Amino acid sequence: MKTGSHFGPPAEPSLALGLIGNCAISALVDAQAHIVWCCLPRFDGDPVFNALLQPGDEGSRFAIEIEDLATTEQWYEPNTAMLRTQLTDRSGNSIEITDFAPRFYARSRYFRPMMLVRRVRRLEGAPRIRVTVDVRYGWGKDAPEITQGSNHIRYVGEELTLRLNTDVPISHVLSGQPFVMAREHNFLLGADESLPTGIADTARHYEQETVWYWRHWTQRLAVPLEWQDAVIRAAITLKLSLFEDTGAIVAAMTTSIPESADSGRNWDYRYCWLRDAFFVVRALNSLSETATMEDYLRWLSNVVAEASDGHIQPLYGIGLEHDLPEAFVPHLAGYRGMGPVRVGNQAAEHFQHDVYGNIILGAAQAFHDQRLLHPAGATEFSRMEQIGELAVRVYGQPDAGMWELRTRARVHTSSALMSWAACDRLAKIAHSLQLPERADYWSAHARSMRDEILEKSWSEERQAFAESFGGNELDASVLLMAEVGLIDPMDPRFVSTVDAMEASLCDGPYMRRYEAADDFGKPDTAFNICAFWRIDALARIGRKAQAREIFEALLATRNALGLLSEDTHAQTGEMWGNFPQTYSMVGIINAAVRLSDPWDSVI
Repeated sequence: MKTGSHFGPPAEPSLALGLIGNCAISALVDAQAHIVWCCLPRFDGDPVFNALLQPGDEGSRFAIEIEDLATTEQWYEPNTAMLRTQLTDRSGNSIEITDFAPRFYARSRYFRPMMLVRRVRRLEGAPRIRVTVDVRYGWGKDAPEITQGSNHIRYVGEELTLRLNTDVPISHVLSGQPFVMAREHNFLLGADESLPTGIADTARHYEQETVWYWRHWTQRLAVPLEWQDAVIRAAITLKLSLFEDTGAIVAAMTTSIPESADSGRNWDYRYCWLRDAFFVVRALNSLSETATMEDYLRWLSNVVAEASDGHIQPLYGIGLEHDLPEAFVPHLAGYRGMGPVRVGNQAAEHFQHDVYGNIILGAAQAFHDQRLLHPAGATEFSRMEQIGELAVRVYGQPDAGMWELRTRARVHTSSALMSWAACDRLAKIAHSLQLPERADYWSAHARSMRDEILEKSWSEERQAFAESFGGNELDASVLLMAEVGLIDPMDPRFVSTVDAMEASLCDGPYMRRYEAADDFGKPDTAFNICAFWRIDALARIGRKAQAREIFEALLATRNALGLLSEDTHAQTGEMWGNFPQTYSMVGIINAAVRLSDPWDSVI
């Protein structure tokens, strides 16, 4: 580095991050425009940039820095997944960095290459910048072999080789030498392939086409009147969580962001949970974005077809991998030094009996929606009936529950609820397909389950539905009783349950998952989706003003780009847990759709 240059240290890891992606890969960009997390060649791959989990100079990143940085400003181009960051130095010189992953329709398919594009534009003066591209392989252990051409650098690894095409002098990138920026520059990092046209022309074309794609995608959303910006950002984030190649939907883009400081609750969420995916599909369907559901049903049909032994896991790899053994990465310090860093998720080995209901709920609309390119019919119904029989078989049996408790099994109310939902939806599908005998069969199962759930989960002592049959402890997942239609929300028992949970589980607008200590003790952060379930319940029981107040408070806890993680600390408002969390972004959409004034109130 040149003597006398003034480039500050990297920012401390935080969740003040923006997400870019194209339904094949993704990356997280911090407020200084450093790419601090990017797994390749797909969401669950090797983090070639890992600074989010390796603080300080040892973390690998793709940084474009301005000398004497004074201020930063960051925003999404409206209605797109294009992230822009403006960096200004102490003398008023400034640059703008545009980050995106190309996605657009070409040659009768969606073009979504394994590529990140960074375009840097000079706004004011003669800024001096420095570029650092510190690719790492093997979860940070392995430095690549570097080769170069006239306008590209190759980062050669044992399993992956990346190529950076750029119109910045290659020598400056390799040495980290600062230079005065006199014109626009472009960086295209991706597969080891030549570009179809010149560097600047390709970057410009990809930007124009990608902007067009996202603006037309959002244009077709049936958004509510109120909170449109929040809903659109949530919808784009959910879309970016789709791994389009197989149709899987990941729960989050990260691993090992702790649920709270030094808690050890560090998990890998870069996989497809059937439960989370159902909620994503349902939220996007509510905005009339059904293409994601059709993609997901491709993936789901393969899960069902492979379940020869009758057992379906709660989650799978995005390529339908069954085995996701947990391992530790000891050479990475973890988020803010709070290890461990985990790869894989033991929950794939769990028995979580709500999974069968989540499958049928995720597929149900396909049997009723005439807009779909591939509507479901009798063949698909036959497969769903097989899943329904599994839901009947496991109903009332102990399991790990939806919170994936590792050392305790009970007959969880939420699992029984989803078995009921499976039977109830199958009855409705059978009626739609004009199969009265099958409709009667599934209706009978649903009635008997409903009666037993309402009886056995009711705690007279707590005056609430409890988290398990015969239990007394409260669990926010019981609020789903009204959302999936088991109980009339105005039933006094449900209203009483809402009151009991507000008294026991809530801290202002925030809500914890459950009362009881789990494998790690009692959680000390709130779980965001639970707060959104509370909003839904409040709206259903007629407390819409209170629900709106809570919703506004939760929106205020998003980061500056409108994204949420899994958990929020009730006292500090700080985000914790894996990011961005699809569950949480689903909650934004559901609450806005539930609470918004109707369009005909203004038009």
